[in-house]
Amino acid sequence: MMTLDPKKIDWDSLGFDALETKSMFKATCKMGESWSGGELVPYGTIQLLPAAGVLNYGQGVFEGTKAFRTAKDRIIMFRPEMNAQRMAMSTKRLCIPEMNAEFFLHAIERTIQDNIEYIPPYRKGSLYIRPIVWGTSPALGVQPAEEYTFIIFVSPVGPYFKGGVKPLHLKVSDEFHRAAPKGIGNAKAIGNYSASLFPLSEAKKEGFDEVIYLNASDERLIEELGSANLFVFQGNTLKTPKLCGSILPGITRDSVIKLAREKLGFDVQETDVSLDVVLAADEVFCTGTAVVVSPVGKITHQGQEHSFNNGVMGHVTGEIRKMLLGIQREEYDDTFGWLKLVNEKTS
Repeated sequence: MMTLDPKKIDWDSLGFDALETKSMFKATCKMGESWSGGELVPYGTIQLLPAAGVLNYGQGVFEGTKAFRTAKDRIIMFRPEMNAQRMAMSTKRLCIPEMNAEFFLHAIERTIQDNIEYIPPYRKGSLYIRPIVWGTSPALGVQPAEEYTFIIFVSPVGPYFKGGVKPLHLKVSDEFHRAAPKGIGNAKAIGNYSASLFPLSEAKKEGFDEVIYLNASDERLIEELGSANLFVFQGNTLKTPKLCGSILPGITRDSVIKLAREKLGFDVQETDVSLDVVLAADEVFCTGTAVVVSPVGKITHQGQEHSFNNGVMGHVTGEIRKMLLGIQREEYDDTFGWLKLVNEKTS
């Protein structure tokens, strides 16, 4: 496989695609052991047996985070310790040897350092980092695999939605659920995303950008999008669905809650949010590592279209997005201690 030459990358044309970089991190761990060791290997294909646990029973979890070049000419990561915490929770939930934070964070930093040339220039994008762990030993009966493989690969990326930031048009799904109560909706499990692929592809055929899923128990409350958390703003109150076991505890979600509460002085509520409350909101936006903070201009439910802020980005949404990106780029002071500096030389 040919490695992409970073000198030939058109940084202004980056999309959100997987590009071939120099290397990836790889480690293995057997059931009952602890994660340790690992090495950087050339970016490329991996081999799996057809009976691998992940291929037969979906035993896999992943994370997503980013590295940035900032206004201070530094390279930083944004709250990676929260990714480590969520990886630990997700691995434990899927009977994968629990990932310890020190190992996870050191592996990420090594991978960034070895692919430093692929980090886009300041304000041109970011280096997307994908840690992922699979059950890779054979498992014919329904049971946890005996051995697991941990990979971290990276890719330079631009905006998640092509064409830059624009208000999204979402469709509320009455046909499909993203996750079930007491299931694995709160883990970053690979199966959660496969469940959303068909509804999303159908929605895109109809001209929508993403899908809003309702809770599976009574279909009265909203949960999240296929790949992002949802917020609604009305009056001086910002609401987002509470973490109830079937919603992913997003890191951008947590950051927005703290920014809105401590910096903007809003009444922030993590609570049950009905579809009626969403459709009556002044502003709606979604959050995630990939989408950052993206405005919602329209929501369609049962053929009826509802518009927000005349279909343009609202003031509150814009201010929160500006503050979050400003901290990540070191244009604003990081009073929360969210940024982790990456040393450019491998230790």
